[in-house]
Amino acid sequence: MKRSNAEIIREYGPFAGVDNVGGVTYDGEHVWFAAGDTLAAFDPASGEASRSIDVAAHAGTAFDGQHLFQIAENRIQKIDPTTGRVLATIPAPGAGGDSGLAWAEGMLWVGQYRDRKIHQVDPDTGAILRTIACDRFVTGVTWVDGELWHGTWEGDESDVRHIDPDTGEVLESLQMPPGVGVSGLESDGDDRFFCGGGRSGKITAIRRPNTRVSSG
Repeated sequence: MKRSNAEIIREYGPFAGVDNVGGVTYDGEHVWFAAGDTLAAFDPASGEASRSIDVAAHAGTAFDGQHLFQIAENRIQKIDPTTGRVLATIPAPGAGGDSGLAWAEGMLWVGQYRDRKIHQVDPDTGAILRTIACDRFVTGVTWVDGELWHGTWEGDESDVRHIDPDTGEVLESLQMPPGVGVSGLESDGDDRFFCGGGRSGKITAIRRPNTRVSSG
């Protein structure tokens, strides 16, 4: 496993009225994050808060290109980001012990915190299609360029890990500075990861390592 210190690019927040940051996602323009009673968004270029949706938002957040998905207690809600309306609900696999949420290849990927697992879930039924075992508490989950990454947070230690989606083997670890936790994780599709900071109320952008082969 390759281990290195995370390169911090920028910190966002704390945001007015936000005590805790859970899941994080990116719609190509705004970063959305779970803030308890609201799903809030900000512009990553300016850092300015842009809007919020009044919906329960306790853990992971994902975006499928059209809709937002949000873990709320023991369920996953599909939300229209334009109207804020909840369009559908499926059971969360951890029944309330869920953490991260990501969208990839037509499926949801759900982290289970203390169970140290990541589940591939059918977004229409909530059925668990397969499970990846991890060796630390799982927080945020994201896919980028066919790579599966997840955050960890145990005690005062957090890192962001690239793992083999078939075996769960850790391929690379980016160590966060002491006291900087990762509650949610999302890639911008390029060279940044957005990391939710839990009770700090902040979101930290870190550099994604340039380990991929250029397609251009």
